[in-house]
Amino acid sequence: MVGAENTSADTPAGTAASVVTTPSTIATPKGRRTEKAFLEAARTVFADKGFLNAKISDIAETAGRSTGSFYNYYDNKQQLLEALLDDFTAQILERTRRNLTPDPGSNIEQAVRAYWATYRDYLPEMIGAFQLSMTDRQFAQWWRNRRQDGIRAVNDVFRSVERSGVDIGLDKNLFASAIVSMLESFCWTWFVAGKDENVVGRDDEAAIITLTEIWRRGLSTSAPSITR
Repeated sequence: MVGAENTSADTPAGTAASVVTTPSTIATPKGRRTEKAFLEAARTVFADKGFLNAKISDIAETAGRSTGSFYNYYDNKQQLLEALLDDFTAQILERTRRNLTPDPGSNIEQAVRAYWATYRDYLPEMIGAFQLSMTDRQFAQWWRNRRQDGIRAVNDVFRSVERSGVDIGLDKNLFASAIVSMLESFCWTWFVAGKDENVVGRDDEAAIITLTEIWRRGLSTSAPSITR
């Protein structure tokens, strides 16, 4: 799962490249607290220095733990990033499902809002995912696999639309992939690359409603419109 260049960079001399963590180590209350401390510290360090510049020693120091203790839980900082990205996906799904209603149009909006808010919350991790995807083929494949969770969630919305009697009339998997890609790319441009010049001054709410309408209109012109 981890590219050799990342493993060697993050593993101190005399430490095995891959340390097997026994389930009993993390299953204890102390182990869970330590793992949580490393995850929270990683978020802080990634936000401050960026994923590529972050060091294991920085994360351990921020967590108030030793660098040696880190390797009882993770092989390297990439595994930390992957754990945080799993949390990113879980947060989107939880926020979306929490607000599901019988109304397909409302569900589309809630899905967009959940993705938008979670992307903003996990911005350092998303930057790290983009950077690592450009340099590590194995990670890029791992990230594509994570995207499937989002595609399945979009297909759940499609099913709710079809139950309301709307015929989507498109290849659902292609459509779902396009929707997830649209959300990813738009959020990247909005939060990371800098807004396009012609939309400077537009707020988050305007962006969310626009993304929602693009998705809704792509389903069917007969789908109930979202008005403000």
